[in-house]
Amino acid sequence: MGTLDWVILSSTLLFIVAYGVWKTRGSKSVDDYVGGGKDAKWWTIGLSVMATQASAITFLSTPGQAFHDGMGFIQFYFGLPIAMIIICLVFLPIYHRLKVYTAYEFLENRFDLKTRSLAAILFLVQRGLAAGITIFAPSIILSAVLGWDLRTLNVIIGVLVIIYTVSGGTKAVSVTQKQQMFIIMTGMFITFFFILGYLPADINFGKALKIAGASNKLNIIDFSFDTKSRYTFWSGITGGLFLALAYFGTDQSQVQRYLSGKSLRESQLGLVFNGLLKIPMQFFILLVGVMVFVFYQYNPSPLNFNPAATEAVMSSEYAKDYAILQEGQEKLEAEKKMAQNKFSAALELKEYSAVEEAKQEIISLNIKDSTNRAAAKSLIKEADSTVETNDKDYVFIHFILHNLPRGLIGLLLAVILSAAMSSTASELNALGTITALDLYKRNIKGKLTDEHYVRATKAFTLLWGIIAISIASIANLFDNLIQLVNIIGSIFYGNVLGIFLLAFFFKFVKGNAVFFAALLTQLIIFVLFYNLIFIHPTGEEKLGYLWLNFIGAALVIAMAIAFEGFDRLLKKQPVSR
Repeated sequence: MGTLDWVILSSTLLFIVAYGVWKTRGSKSVDDYVGGGKDAKWWTIGLSVMATQASAITFLSTPGQAFHDGMGFIQFYFGLPIAMIIICLVFLPIYHRLKVYTAYEFLENRFDLKTRSLAAILFLVQRGLAAGITIFAPSIILSAVLGWDLRTLNVIIGVLVIIYTVSGGTKAVSVTQKQQMFIIMTGMFITFFFILGYLPADINFGKALKIAGASNKLNIIDFSFDTKSRYTFWSGITGGLFLALAYFGTDQSQVQRYLSGKSLRESQLGLVFNGLLKIPMQFFILLVGVMVFVFYQYNPSPLNFNPAATEAVMSSEYAKDYAILQEGQEKLEAEKKMAQNKFSAALELKEYSAVEEAKQEIISLNIKDSTNRAAAKSLIKEADSTVETNDKDYVFIHFILHNLPRGLIGLLLAVILSAAMSSTASELNALGTITALDLYKRNIKGKLTDEHYVRATKAFTLLWGIIAISIASIANLFDNLIQLVNIIGSIFYGNVLGIFLLAFFFKFVKGNAVFFAALLTQLIIFVLFYNLIFIHPTGEEKLGYLWLNFIGAALVIAMAIAFEGFDRLLKKQPVSR
């Protein structure tokens, strides 16, 4: 990184922090601090909702996901537009009519305090973990760039977010996210066009897509009914739908964004705006990753994109073995470049048999490439078992650091850090609010002033910031970050969504049945996750994690209905709907 990169990076981050503090000074009431003054326009809500979900993990991991596995991850979002419509028609009108600050206030009105508290605690656990990961993600980047200690970076990034989130509350998060989204999308578009400019002169965008397609990177939709596969059309519109309903409809980090709307219509328009733009945005980010893959078909790439992994093995007794693999990889890359040129020439001539022959050669070379990289990971593990061999999250940052011009590197790092700050700020804001209003305020005796609860919310936000930094300090990659966050959410979201669906549509079910059904469901989901996904003895998943959202919601609904029916049977009460 040059001086210009540092100027752009530091000035961008300092501007966001200073702007957030200045714009929201003087928030002294709960309505201002937690509700954001209830004056947000639909475009602010829409951008804030998008920025909350689009963390640094999105811009760090998603291109790497596409580089390795192609565009199939987009199926994860297929249920999102349907979820937005359901939330606009069902969830939002109820929240606005009751004038709640948190989603869980509604649960006490519908059920009881213990059900509200349980849902709030489940949210705090999963969102607290996620907040730590969203701090950890950019720390990886700067650690690779600067060689700094990860824990030091976790503290620096966490403190930057804490400053303006504690200072200004919900409005500080919302007003800064507009600037952050502008920086994010500007940086990604510039990078995309730079990648296309770096490709050989005869490779235009259309031909680049065909090259990616020859390596099966453009297989967007999978209609198979294989429940082991993480991303299929069916898992997207079922598990993905339930995850989106839970995340946007019950997760306070999102609910707090649109409850700050000036009116019900403004909030609904903001969610529709997000529903219409989220899939195209995610498609574009994946496409950037695919274009990085095409770039590396014509340019050398490391055996492992994690520089710490390469350093560990090259300073060990396995250095010679690794050097032999690298030599073989260089020869393989030369063969791949020749095969791509052959494929490109066949496309020009429009000879079907020649195109197919070249495509099969590319597929064969890709298999050899995968085998070589797997052997490299094995050597790295032998050299140092503590070093992370999974390099999906390092692909995009490696491209940025080694290929983009000075100035643009600083902008792209600012993009990723801005995304981290926006999503982490929303999470800390929500965590502080839930702790203060759903647990502290609801259980403390005596009536206290508005200013007291604002101070309490700030204190809890600070506390959660410290907890998030602590979690970030012990985090690990576990497959890749974009999937890790969604896996954590899937463990809890289905259960919480089921509680809300019971509240909305099953009026005869009471609090006790829901409470015990939710406790049992969460235990069952933990067992399913541990045995079928996390640590299955065969080493492969037996269930795609998205299905946990559907299973959790279905289980808690079915058990709550059964418990209520059994209770009424014992009391000889009729079940009236």
